[in-house]
Amino acid sequence: MSERTRTKMVPVPSRAIIPERDINKQPVLETVHLGIEFGGLHAVDDFNMVIGKTEIAGLIGPNGAGKTTIFNLLTNVYQPTCGSILVDGRPTAGKSTAQVNRMGIARTFQNIRLFNDLTVEDNVKVGLHNQTNYGYLSGILRLPSYWKQEKQAHQRALELLDLFDMADMASARAGSLPYGAQRRLEIVRALATSPKLLLLDEPAAGMNPSETAELMDNIIKIRDTFQIAVMLIEHDMNLVMGICEGIVVVNYGRIIAKGNPDEIRSNPAVIEAYLGQQEEE
Repeated sequence: MSERTRTKMVPVPSRAIIPERDINKQPVLETVHLGIEFGGLHAVDDFNMVIGKTEIAGLIGPNGAGKTTIFNLLTNVYQPTCGSILVDGRPTAGKSTAQVNRMGIARTFQNIRLFNDLTVEDNVKVGLHNQTNYGYLSGILRLPSYWKQEKQAHQRALELLDLFDMADMASARAGSLPYGAQRRLEIVRALATSPKLLLLDEPAAGMNPSETAELMDNIIKIRDTFQIAVMLIEHDMNLVMGICEGIVVVNYGRIIAKGNPDEIRSNPAVIEAYLGQQEEE
């Protein structure tokens, strides 16, 4: 882990570890014996995890290990078969995906999902919908309350875009952006919902080394600027080991290791999961 993000990880009563700076704060996320079955198959089984208030966490594992399924559980795209999910100590059971978003979880996707025919700014405004409260009639008749909130949304969208050097792209069609810029836009749109926890599903996929380095800086900037937690699924181990503080490794839907980057890097179970059982000489 680089010196700029190095922090001491400390145990909490649930036997998890979180950054020392978060020790006296309510964890942003806690899962307890979380699991889901599909046709009798345990896709995720006994998944227990705690994320500190401002932690950058990693969720890694081989292809097909269940990582995206876990993200779908955390956002209530899938309803768990067993266990519970707590966001800021509040259960998400029975909530819709939109309600979980309002509770504080936002995500991006492995395959970029933008409104390609809308402008960059309008894509960000979609994420700001939770913060607008003018009535249907105000919108139809364009009453003063509508224009006031539209002005506020415009200013907020530009502020968020400016954080990622994208304000000059505000009027461009989202689908016309280069790949890396589309990735950044999806993150900006998620941040527009004012999350407490941002889930990034393979954010470096398809990026070249310079774009990946910029992404690492942006993730740290997100944590520091918004004082939120970030959890990412990623196959780029340089990125994971470079910025993640706590890492959970899954295989076949079960946790096989937890720890800081140094512990994960040298864990025999992790090495075996990625490289396969080594024959004894």
